[in-house]
Amino acid sequence: MKLTVVGCSGSFPSTESACSSYLVEADGFRLLLDMGNGALGELQRHIGLYDLDAILLSHLHPDHCIDMCGYFVARYYRHEGGRAEAIPVYGPSDTEHRLSTAYGDVPDESCMSEVFDFRTLAPGTFSVGPLTIRTDRVRHPVEAFAFRVEHDGSALVYSGDTGPCEQLHELAAGADLLLCEASFTHGKEDIPDLHLNGREAGEHAARAGAGRLVLTHIPPWTDPLTNLRDARAVYDGPVELARAGAVYEV
Repeated sequence: MKLTVVGCSGSFPSTESACSSYLVEADGFRLLLDMGNGALGELQRHIGLYDLDAILLSHLHPDHCIDMCGYFVARYYRHEGGRAEAIPVYGPSDTEHRLSTAYGDVPDESCMSEVFDFRTLAPGTFSVGPLTIRTDRVRHPVEAFAFRVEHDGSALVYSGDTGPCEQLHELAAGADLLLCEASFTHGKEDIPDLHLNGREAGEHAARAGAGRLVLTHIPPWTDPLTNLRDARAVYDGPVELARAGAVYEV
């Protein structure tokens, strides 16, 4: 699998990056994990606007899904070739209604489903193209999911947004790469069931035996080097900070 970081800023875009969005490619299939603020523009640096095959939305906070409204415009009002074919969009319950409400002036109540084939996430395993997806609920104030993406014996795990939880550990067990949020700073913020800090991300990677840890979703107000140091203090494997445009082979 090829993983491309489209955007990795937490909460709102930074001067260096759009918000959460990650492109996974395997056997010609293109899957997008989240599409936060600014991600649609950045995505076009890597693939064509209509080249996606499926989308997974970890949860419905704007920094993970709001550019789906712009993507609806691109697919619904496409001038050349007519309306784009509907692609699968996996998300929490009520995803279609939430996106339609965010867009506001939609032509009709069902128009988004003409270009997005909405499917509701639930804990379990399913296939998307050549990829096997395992998902489970994680700890966040809204319905939120983490994903384990497997292909040809390799596994990538994306935490989405979460506080420390057993579900993330189980999904990450033995993963080749753990793409893990690290929004908070160890010793500074302590808000249950909201986000991880760098140390907690490192602890999850160490306990799961992940082969590599990439810290993501670091908001502009959090010092990324502090989180990198804290993760390295508890995890012996390779650790690095996600950056827009970075590419990983998994």
